[in-house]
Amino acid sequence: MAERGEGVLLIGGDAETAAVVRSAAREAGVEARAAASLTDGLRALGERRWRATLLSVETAGEDVELIRRIAAEANSGALVLVATAPSLRLAMEAPGLGAAELLAAPVRAEDVARVLAGARTAGAAVPLPEMRDDGDDELVGSSPELLEVFKTVGRIGPSPATVLVTGESGTGKELVARAVHAVSPRAGGPFVAVNCAAIPEDLLESELFGHERGAFTGAVARKVGRFERAHGGTLFLDEIGDMSLVLQAKILRALQEREIERVGGEERIPLDVRVVAATHRDLAALIAEGDFREDLFYRLAVVRLHLPPLRERRGDVRALALHYTARFARAYARPLRAASEDALARLETHAWPGNVRELRNVIERAVLLAPGDVLLPEHLELDARAGAETAEFAGETLPGWHPELTMAQVEALHIARVLERVGGHFGRASEVLQMHRNTVSRKAMEYGIIEKE
Repeated sequence: MAERGEGVLLIGGDAETAAVVRSAAREAGVEARAAASLTDGLRALGERRWRATLLSVETAGEDVELIRRIAAEANSGALVLVATAPSLRLAMEAPGLGAAELLAAPVRAEDVARVLAGARTAGAAVPLPEMRDDGDDELVGSSPELLEVFKTVGRIGPSPATVLVTGESGTGKELVARAVHAVSPRAGGPFVAVNCAAIPEDLLESELFGHERGAFTGAVARKVGRFERAHGGTLFLDEIGDMSLVLQAKILRALQEREIERVGGEERIPLDVRVVAATHRDLAALIAEGDFREDLFYRLAVVRLHLPPLRERRGDVRALALHYTARFARAYARPLRAASEDALARLETHAWPGNVRELRNVIERAVLLAPGDVLLPEHLELDARAGAETAEFAGETLPGWHPELTMAQVEALHIARVLERVGGHFGRASEVLQMHRNTVSRKAMEYGIIEKE
């Protein structure tokens, strides 16, 4: 990124605006210059680099191409448009014209100071990477943990083996599945994803295997299921740990026999599908509790890949932040070209309980709201509760615990405490406890935490 200058240039504008700009520049210890005309302004832009350039929209008129030219000439510093009566249209068009911000004239000294401060912060910035046309859905990072995942994907991709991907929610398990598909001989075929936890149990079987017309009330036409749609490609079964035992048995049969039957049908349909499954749950624990079939586990886990949470691979936070900033800047036609070191440092110290998905959402929001060409700390809206909750409960003693309790009694206390914290919501409790919600419900009844139905 080009080195920024140490002054502010005002092109056009009235005497009051010029006085305010000069005053703010003096306070910041930088030079200020006022160019009365566009010709003088372009000449000043050609002579040196400016930390910020303020352009009067009244002086530039409606010449959009001229504003773009000035933005290009001022590409080593922030361009700020100044209008006597800023309109919604101009506010919407300003980012696309290369402007970092739109101010109302006469500008206030604090506005100029903020622009100059932002430009100064941007001086210690990291340029955004170039985005490839096919670079939207890819695993990003260089931590040892992620490099090990890359190596394993490269080794097993060409094989037909089923793959089980584990890791917390939001770590990028679907991206791993897509990477496996991309390096396999099936890359030219379809990649079909289904979230088993997001589809109601009574609809999931039809969604996976399809159904014949008249198979049940409302089945007015034949439906082709996800298995059939993935023919010749890869089927990604996300959150398979949330699937009922009945459906688990049908999945196991489909994998063993390499064929399916639609709901309400008798025709056996051969399968040519590679299955990649994923879960954030501890399947070994689910097997011990009787909530997951051991034979299905071994059928799925021919190859196992684990994605550590983002808090355990902080070296990837910076690369991910730059990647998503570049991606969303291009997608939303924003003028961002770099991220400040301060912003990246703040991201690297965040707890990221939502993992990569949370980081992605934070960056997307920041890109949409950032007015300039550099992502700054004030553009980030991080949930302060994430770190606070960790600190608050880090030293908390489980109420009622003492060393003579059995493991079952400790488990009962812990389940009761978690249910209390989540307001009795079994879905949220299952996320915290890493148990199937049916297991949480059953244990809560067994331990007398809730009344048996």
